[in-house]
Amino acid sequence: MKVSVWAKISLCITPAILVMGCTASHYRKSADKEVSKIIQEKQKKVFGQTNAFTIETPYSHRKPDEIKAQEIVVDRLASAKQVLSLPDALRIAVQSNRPYQLRKENLYLSALTLTRERFAFTPQFFAGTTATGERSSNGDQTLRGNTRAGGDLLMKTGGRIGLDIANDLLRFYTGDPRRSAVSTISMNIVQPLLRGAGAKIAAENLTQAERNVIYEIRNFSYYQSTFAFDTVSTYFRLLQQQDSVRNQYNNYLSLASYLKRQEALAVDRLARSQVDETRQSVLSARNNYILAVTQYQSSLDQFKITLSLPLGYEVRLDENTLKEVESVGLIAVSLAETEANQTALDHRLDLLNEIDIFEDSKRKIKIAADRLKPDLNLFADASLQSDRPTDYAKFDLNDYRLSGGVQLNLPISRLLERNSYRSALLSFERQIRTLALFLDDVRDDIRTGLRSLEQASQTYEIQKNARALADRRVENSTILMDAGRVDSRVLLDAQNAQVQAYNAVTKALVDYHLARLRLLLHMGILKTEEEKFWLKVGAIPNKQPGAATTQPTALSDDLITPAQLFEK
Repeated sequence: MKVSVWAKISLCITPAILVMGCTASHYRKSADKEVSKIIQEKQKKVFGQTNAFTIETPYSHRKPDEIKAQEIVVDRLASAKQVLSLPDALRIAVQSNRPYQLRKENLYLSALTLTRERFAFTPQFFAGTTATGERSSNGDQTLRGNTRAGGDLLMKTGGRIGLDIANDLLRFYTGDPRRSAVSTISMNIVQPLLRGAGAKIAAENLTQAERNVIYEIRNFSYYQSTFAFDTVSTYFRLLQQQDSVRNQYNNYLSLASYLKRQEALAVDRLARSQVDETRQSVLSARNNYILAVTQYQSSLDQFKITLSLPLGYEVRLDENTLKEVESVGLIAVSLAETEANQTALDHRLDLLNEIDIFEDSKRKIKIAADRLKPDLNLFADASLQSDRPTDYAKFDLNDYRLSGGVQLNLPISRLLERNSYRSALLSFERQIRTLALFLDDVRDDIRTGLRSLEQASQTYEIQKNARALADRRVENSTILMDAGRVDSRVLLDAQNAQVQAYNAVTKALVDYHLARLRLLLHMGILKTEEEKFWLKVGAIPNKQPGAATTQPTALSDDLITPAQLFEK
């Protein structure tokens, strides 16, 4: 039985595909392994240590076809009851928050881009076979196989080395059975001497990719701190809303109880108009309570979305968190403005990135200027063919071919390069302004943070005094009302003021703690990896002995006057 030419071609190609092919899973694991190594390497360089990093999700190791839309629908419609402490909220947010996952993936992709740039400077091997069959008009059938293998190496000097091994086999199966085969080994080298020469020029993409991973690591680390602060801030604000809801409810119950007393007195001792006024206040208090509940439920739903919890979850917050904050009071921040500014310059990771990006823009000018140079390339080629007619495994080493020379292309047309160079100069000047503005913004963050801390401290003391005054006012108004010496309006006003005072104290306390955490964040020293970092004092690096400090301010009569403010 004769085997056709096409069957022979199939027999040649199929084993090669089976042997050389790799599974998609293999490539994925290979990418993850290389990226993980790069991230750990850069983390060690930036922070002196490595941190756990993964972009895996519960769906990562499942086949896409296995994940049905109905599964997602069922997951988002799930319901459960859960008491959510602040540490739990932070843990769930890190695991499930969607923007947080996106930032991790951005870091992964920057490292993945670096693998490509590093790969460009490693030997690039290739191998392949082309098999063709042909039947001529006279009935001759031929099989031709062309096999090539070799490698290519891009050097950081800008040069390139190529090696190519080729084999060409032609065999006739009809007529006069014969074959011819030729094998060739060739090598070529090209090295630029002017334009594109040198590691600083040729490896620019690699250099930038290495730096971009550093930038992403810094950005992600600062984002982690910002994200933790935002989560704590939202949790605190929810606790503040809870306290407001409770105060509104207590106010409603108090007014409702007072209304019952007035209705009993209205028979013969109290004017009906006063009872109606109290009833109107009760309705208003009820409405305020309903509004407070609705606002809290909406805020809680938004928090569940942030945590990627199904909205059907009944979440209850840990009220002990607010009690802990109340027990520690106002935590002092021991630093002056000059110290705070210097600390931010040394530790704000996004600021360090801006400074490095400024240096990148200077380097880009040199790269663009290099492209204006003439092309002057040194090249050489060498090749060796096997002996004819059919012994393609035997080479005569003396029968080689060698050529070389120098190629010069004058910079006659450099319009695009000229434009790129001018753009690089403009980009550098823009980066000067960007860096200057960023420095101003950082300093503004510090100054605003210190002022906010001072203002929150004084506001807290004022509101505590106002709360004590409101309590006495309600107590005195109740006594006077019972004695018939004042009408109901006095007591109603006192109770409304009391509710506002209690809400204001909680708000002022939360404002102070969040202002303190925000200031530490803006200085780049908010240690969110520490347990209950929101209650920690926070150490100031390189604090000078005897430096001024920012302490919670006790209430006093000393106020800055307009003359001091505007005429100093």
